[in-house]
Amino acid sequence: MWRRLSLLPLAALAVLSACGPLPVGVAEQQCLQAAREARGPTGTAGLGVVSRNGTVRPASKLDVTISSDWLRGADPNAVYETCVVSKSGQAPTRPLSQRSDWKG
Repeated sequence: MWRRLSLLPLAALAVLSACGPLPVGVAEQQCLQAAREARGPTGTAGLGVVSRNGTVRPASKLDVTISSDWLRGADPNAVYETCVVSKSGQAPTRPLSQRSDWKG
C-alpha cells in the first residue's frame, strides 16, 4: 500500500541545506573579491554620449566601492583567510599570495 509523503519535510531540508557551509573552492573564489577590496578602492568609470530622439548629450557613469576592511587597514591576506573560513568552515587550500589570479 502506498503512503502519501508530505513535501513539507523535504522542502525544509532543502532550505536548511542551503544555509550550510560552501565548498572551500567556491568560498575561495567569492573571498577573492573581498581581498581585492581590502587592498584599496575598486570601481569603474565611463564617459560617452547618448543619442535619443535626435538629441545628443554627454553621459558619464562612476561606480566606486570602498571596503570597510580597507578603511581600517586590514591585511588582504587576513581578510581572504577569515572570509574563506567563515564561508566554508575550512582554511583556504593555498594562501592568497599563491593564487595565479591575485595581483597583490
